[in-house]
Amino acid sequence: MKYHVVRANPAGNITLYVLDPVAKADRPAVASKLMEIESFAAEQVGFACDVNEGYDGHMEMAGGEFCGNASRAYGMLTAHQRGLTGKQHLTLEVSGSDRPVAVDLDVEAGTARAAMPLPRVAGKASVDGVEGTLVDLGGIVHYVTHRQPDAAVMDKAEPIINAPREQGGFAGVEAYGVIFLHDGRMTPLVKVPAAGTLVWEGSCGSGSLAAAAAESAGQTDGVFERDYVQPAGTVRATVERRDGAVTAAYIGGSVTLDEPVEVEL
Repeated sequence: MKYHVVRANPAGNITLYVLDPVAKADRPAVASKLMEIESFAAEQVGFACDVNEGYDGHMEMAGGEFCGNASRAYGMLTAHQRGLTGKQHLTLEVSGSDRPVAVDLDVEAGTARAAMPLPRVAGKASVDGVEGTLVDLGGIVHYVTHRQPDAAVMDKAEPIINAPREQGGFAGVEAYGVIFLHDGRMTPLVKVPAAGTLVWEGSCGSGSLAAAAAESAGQTDGVFERDYVQPAGTVRATVERRDGAVTAAYIGGSVTLDEPVEVEL
């Protein structure tokens, strides 16, 4: 089977988009095979879908999860496909989000900012005596912790994240990650069970927002904005609060696109 694929680089979080129709049940297998191609160096795969009325584009991730970086990069891809230039405002339908995702683009500058699902700080949790913060973004949950990156933390955080919802967990969530903040840098480790992937990502948009939500948890009003420097790029996360509640959230940064290629799997 041949597929037309575009490689995108949203701040180092390398994402492949399959432009041909692929049945939802087949997507994890197709994604797995694409991620095995070393030249792509891909961390995740999204699939272009039929566009519904009221939207400019429709994209679903391989595991049905939500990804902010993939959403804003897909906005850039949509603009390129339509021949749009300058500053653009697009509305996307994406997996893992129960609301439209707005993407603001500067096509010539190669930047995209996506409005994100409002993060909810769901509580504190301790792993090996080090406290972290659980942040729920609907289609993905992150455990934000101030410590050196260590894959063993994921093993110990998983039972907390996957606990039954009536016990404060998030059983059944499409994706989850551990966001390590250390020495002024952020390192994301993200798992998508349906796609069978566990990846040290070059950057993570939803993880950046989770970090901003956790770090601004004590703020009652105003804007918290920070550039999170990650292994392969920088993502700017913005959280707006009023009376302590998050009223708006965004991630932004650079996006580059390669030319489409045909891949036979």
